[in-house]
Amino acid sequence: MGKLSASRVVNIADLRRMAGRRVPRAVFDYLDGGADGEITLRENCRAFEEITFRPRQAVAIESCNLRTTVLGQEISFPAMLAPIGYSRLMHPEGEVAAARAAGEAGTGYILSTISGHKLEDVKAGTKGFAWYQLYLAGGRPAAEGAMERARNAGFSALVVTIDTAVAGMRERDPRNGVPQLLGSGVFAKVPFLPNLLLHPGWLISFVFDGGVPKLENVVVPGQGPLDMVNVSESLSRGAVNWNDLRWIRECWSGPIVIKGVLIADDARRAVDEGASAVVVSNHGGRQLDSVSPTIRALPEIVSAVGRQTEVLMDGGVRRGSDIVKALCLGARAVLVGRAYAYGLAAAGHPGVTRAIQILRSDVDRTMRLLGCNSVSELDASYVAYPKEW
Repeated sequence: MGKLSASRVVNIADLRRMAGRRVPRAVFDYLDGGADGEITLRENCRAFEEITFRPRQAVAIESCNLRTTVLGQEISFPAMLAPIGYSRLMHPEGEVAAARAAGEAGTGYILSTISGHKLEDVKAGTKGFAWYQLYLAGGRPAAEGAMERARNAGFSALVVTIDTAVAGMRERDPRNGVPQLLGSGVFAKVPFLPNLLLHPGWLISFVFDGGVPKLENVVVPGQGPLDMVNVSESLSRGAVNWNDLRWIRECWSGPIVIKGVLIADDARRAVDEGASAVVVSNHGGRQLDSVSPTIRALPEIVSAVGRQTEVLMDGGVRRGSDIVKALCLGARAVLVGRAYAYGLAAAGHPGVTRAIQILRSDVDRTMRLLGCNSVSELDASYVAYPKEW
């Protein structure tokens, strides 16, 4: 599929609708859904609506400087692509396509442990920089092997996710038969096959891609790559705790980013443990439901550690104006997840490229309308937001 025209795909919601048509319900709802009643999933987006802009009018701006740095590496605009598991089920090119699009756009990509492509192939496919996101699925021996491979492949930072003591209850998944479709039992799949057959394009590409992939970067010594169906159980056995950070620092000599911070105490603990950056994240509303939307939690984290370490944020970002609001509240940059994953599910590499184009154009237009020349000049004076935040 070639480039997606600007007239056909105007915003991220258009890509979401395209993804819903192309992929089966089980795949789309995995991407689109959240935990339990999906309160946090909805609030992540809605909370941005509580922030209003305070523009400087009659300011002529010829061009905006959207560039910034994260951990010393320059990005062309203040957003990176967040780690998204199971991307190869959304499109055969999966993580490789997403990383390539990020590099072409001059930004970074974060590869999930739950990847169907080898990390070496993902890094080789991008002109930009990449970070590796670490789960302890498969235990410490598997994680040590992944960290060594990531370091040798040129991944420049390690992102340790701390909010997955167990997998959240994503109610759409069992209703759509995700455990059965990922498993090996043929008869258990039968009730859920009709919806797959309604998406022949996806099904043909899925079959020619070899079906459900292994987790190529979770290699358990003596057993080989972990099966995708075993992820939830493996994550619960390998939940990260603060003591693990000492061992991780021994294995990884580069920068470490702690992802999943929502309160000041955890942010300070992350800094004490040597984090070079923290990500204010609630896992896109996919773990504990009814936690704070991330944009609301951001000021607390920035106040606690913003002078000591870089603060990033993800969750609910669907427009460039959301990115600008996060920067006004102190984020160095944001991580976008579903916004580009909808594009991946809709059209592969061109879909991710179009998602990035939309967000970048949104940021530039928002900056011009605010009367602000550079993202480095954004601060709280450009917005009004609830004082209780």
